[in-house]
Amino acid sequence: MQLYESVVIARQDISVTQAEALADDLSKILEDNGAKVLKRENWGLRGLAYRIKKNRKGHYLLFNIEGEPNAISDYERRMRIMEQVLRYLTIRVEEHNEDDSIIISNRGKTSSQADSNNAESEIKQNTEKHEENKDVSKADLSPPKGENQ
Repeated sequence: MQLYESVVIARQDISVTQAEALADDLSKILEDNGAKVLKRENWGLRGLAYRIKKNRKGHYLLFNIEGEPNAISDYERRMRIMEQVLRYLTIRVEEHNEDDSIIISNRGKTSSQADSNNAESEIKQNTEKHEENKDVSKADLSPPKGENQ
């Protein structure tokens, strides 16, 4: 059995309960083909980077799947003909992350809190790089011999 992650974007005009019903249908398709859905997350209605079929938003669903390639092929074939599905992406992975996804873990935070956490880690990384570069001597910074100063 191989491991896969799949993200599905459903149309914005369906309700949350319809999005959950779609996720149930997709899980049933996988289980009927012998695959197991190990984790399923509903990321909710989120903005798209660009319009897809006149939609500016979409319901995002994440699946962690364990199964055979033929089960994934049937799963993707059926998604292509579903009107509710705008886009999907299924990739093979070496292992699944057992923790909640970044989307779910940042759900309670405002965007400024998430940005400040990212900014703090970036500042820490830049400080560490600066400390490493501090040891460079002035002789290393002088122009090469033979150049006019």
